[in-house]
Amino acid sequence: MSYRVIQWATGGVGRAALRAIADHPELELAGCWVHSDEKVGRDAGELCGIKTLGIKAQHQLSLFLEMDADCVVYSPLLPDREEIVALLASGKNVVTPLGWFYPFRSGDIGTIEEACRKGGSTLHGTGIHPGGITERFPLMVSALSRAVRHVRAEEFSDIRSYNAPFVVGEIMLFGKTPEQARSSPMLDLLGNGFNQSIDMVAASLGLELDEQRVSIHEIALATAPIDSPIGVIEPGTVAAQRFTWQGLAGGDAVITARVNWLMGEQHLDPPWSAGPAGERFEIEISGTPPVQLTFKGLQPDTPEQGLTENPGIAATANHCVNAVPYVCRAEAGIKTYLDLPLVTGRAATDLKERHG
Repeated sequence: MSYRVIQWATGGVGRAALRAIADHPELELAGCWVHSDEKVGRDAGELCGIKTLGIKAQHQLSLFLEMDADCVVYSPLLPDREEIVALLASGKNVVTPLGWFYPFRSGDIGTIEEACRKGGSTLHGTGIHPGGITERFPLMVSALSRAVRHVRAEEFSDIRSYNAPFVVGEIMLFGKTPEQARSSPMLDLLGNGFNQSIDMVAASLGLELDEQRVSIHEIALATAPIDSPIGVIEPGTVAAQRFTWQGLAGGDAVITARVNWLMGEQHLDPPWSAGPAGERFEIEISGTPPVQLTFKGLQPDTPEQGLTENPGIAATANHCVNAVPYVCRAEAGIKTYLDLPLVTGRAATDLKERHG
């Protein structure tokens, strides 16, 4: 049985998701939503750099609400709650990397749940960070320890490999003054997802968290000009940022989620770096015994490679697309990793053809 899937938006994650949908043996592309008028009418395969898929990109919400489809992979730059409610109410399941990882403490979910009941549909939030690296994999690894005292999930990335100049320069505020960067919405935008991750880990470990949360935004400035995809980062402007979110128990940090984004490792004050291990994602469980897990391969070998095809963006999209069959088979409502069976990838189709 094939599940018919709508891809919503064709930015970095959306293009990677289109390639993953085309390659998945259980999925069939049903539609492709685009934001810009210049993409309307173009073939979805053309938009993501593969063969023609026979699906023309469209923009009108009403077309997609009426479309015969099982699921929407929803990945615009920012979520539109009304769109998601409308899609769910129309009977379409939604998988998204933009939140709803574990929203039961951090937001009003009544409207979403009502839309799920009306449409008999399911909403699932996934991705990498926040997402699998922040909740799913730490919880899996925690089973190797007893008496867990602290869980840490952390990213170390060269932000020069992220091919989204507007986001990097105008939302993350790299290349801006420290005063401008301290007003960045990123602490709150990202914090919504990361705090949901913290809630999921705490609930699964049986931790009662303090009401107070810790959110920290740290900045490193350029000490010399740094070439970057958004232009030269001038001395005295923002060249690296570190965001930290922590859940506390009795005033002590027990769950930490952190991102380290650097414009390279030279000419920074303070002199931050990814360390000898290089770019990576890390998970650390402080328990008996302690466990540390490092993920490599989710960052490109060079910034230039990342501008063409960033494996972290592809992994985010793949995590969404691979979840689609499981979400389509789930009961209606908001479903997290804790509610679904183990989500896996699929074997390459040429292996199945050769070996029957």
